[in-house]
Amino acid sequence: MALKKLQFHLYNLLLIVFILLQSSCEKKNQNIITNKKDLTEIDKLLSVAHNFYENQQFDSSYYYYNKAKNTAEIKQDTSRIIHSLSWLAQIQRNQGDYTGSESTSIEALPYIGNKGKFPCGETNVFIGLGNNYLITKENDNAIYYFKKAINSKTDETTKFGILNNIGIAYTEKGNYEKAIELYQALLLKKNIIDNPEIHANVKNNLGHVYDKTKNNQALFYLKQGLEIRANNKNNWGLLGSFYHIAEYYKTKNVTLSCKFALKAYGKSTKLKNVDSRLESLKLLIQNSTGNDLKKYSLLYLKINDSITTVRELAKNNFAKIKYDSKKEKDENLKLKEQKVNDILKLQVQKSKTQALYFVILMILILTGLIYFYLKSKNRREKIQAAYTTEIKIAKKLHDELANDLYQMITFAETQDLSTENNKETLLHNLDTIYLRTRNISKENSYIDTGINFIPTLKEMITDFNTDIANVLISGLDSINWISIENTKKITVYRVLQELLVNMKKHSNCNLVVISFKLNNNTIDLNYSDNGIGVKDQKINKKNGLENIEKRIEDIEGTIDYNSKSSRGFTVNIKFPV
Repeated sequence: MALKKLQFHLYNLLLIVFILLQSSCEKKNQNIITNKKDLTEIDKLLSVAHNFYENQQFDSSYYYYNKAKNTAEIKQDTSRIIHSLSWLAQIQRNQGDYTGSESTSIEALPYIGNKGKFPCGETNVFIGLGNNYLITKENDNAIYYFKKAINSKTDETTKFGILNNIGIAYTEKGNYEKAIELYQALLLKKNIIDNPEIHANVKNNLGHVYDKTKNNQALFYLKQGLEIRANNKNNWGLLGSFYHIAEYYKTKNVTLSCKFALKAYGKSTKLKNVDSRLESLKLLIQNSTGNDLKKYSLLYLKINDSITTVRELAKNNFAKIKYDSKKEKDENLKLKEQKVNDILKLQVQKSKTQALYFVILMILILTGLIYFYLKSKNRREKIQAAYTTEIKIAKKLHDELANDLYQMITFAETQDLSTENNKETLLHNLDTIYLRTRNISKENSYIDTGINFIPTLKEMITDFNTDIANVLISGLDSINWISIENTKKITVYRVLQELLVNMKKHSNCNLVVISFKLNNNTIDLNYSDNGIGVKDQKINKKNGLENIEKRIEDIEGTIDYNSKSSRGFTVNIKFPV
């Protein structure tokens, strides 16, 4: 009940100061040069919101001020964010939502201090917080924010109104001496005397403080304030004067107290101020008896229940407006973020596509380079192989045929070929040269790797059988050579040929065993002879063995030698099928 009493004699004055300040700020705003392209939408929303406020359509006003705030946030206009928040807090305060009003005002504090402020925006926020704390009887906080409002950039008239509110806070706090000192100082200001509204406020409030301190001058100042307000037809001011005079007479003259309380009730009804009606009825209840007491009490309960319901609905409505607005804002931000993400994804995809094209291009270039390199390398290798083969054939011709051919020529020139014995010798030498020439041809001839591979391989091996040396083959037919790569078959053929040639030249053996065995997708090829082996176990790889190693390495195989002097020579070869 004490809170509502305080609301009555403080609220009207605070509202007047706030509205005057806001109106002054809006007039100043007309002279500000703004970027219409960016801010016209916000200013239109603020104008619509203010028109609804003037017509006391607070729900609609709150909706448009909230929309203006959200739009200002998007456009990052700090001054209009502060301006919108101060009005939102004022509307919440009008509807009795003091907690919500405080939260809304505090929301504006982080924006204060930035450049390009909306006129009086900072001052409005501080005054709003001061008024809020004054109504909720947090007087120290009220004084703190009123002083911050005075120190902000505002005009002198507004500062006088704020000082008047500070005096009210001192009065409610019980610090009457400070309140009286403040009001007396204000009455000496010429600007206050020239301003009837503020002048009447100060005199009325000074009279109220004198009433609290039982000072005989109380009624004098209360009546002076009433007279000034009556002359200026200040209905809101008259409401405050009627109530304070009714309070003054409450313990002195009940009839006059009821008279002024009824005037206050009538004026508050005309102004549609529910809080003032309730405070006036409270005074009438205290001063009445009988039927009047019952009548005023029932009326009080009816109005109080009604306004409680209305204010709860208003709070819920404000909360819903904020929720819907936040939801819409979040959705818009989400859509905007989604749009940005889509653009970024397109950019990333574009970059990935370009990178992919670049990689493909590099792969193609690299593939081309590798292809031409390998082609060139293969051509060089073929040339080198042909050259090597030519040298090998030339060497064989020189080593194996040249000497015999020379001796045969010498024999034919020096011997009498008419004799039967010399003729047989010549024919035998010619046959030997022919056989050696055929062998050299076979070593470098085409190898059949098809169904005739086994017969071809056997024929080659069998050619190395002599009266002295016997070559045995084991396991050759047990392997499915059709399923084996041609390169591996050629390798087997050439490796055995090299080994047998070396055998014929160097081993002096009379028995050679060649065995084949398939073991877990690996072919084991073993060669062994009972020749002289290698002296001091030192293998001379120049005797065809270097070529053998290279051939086996090319088919991813392995080769091991085992040789001891006078105990023969053994080679173990393994390669995958």
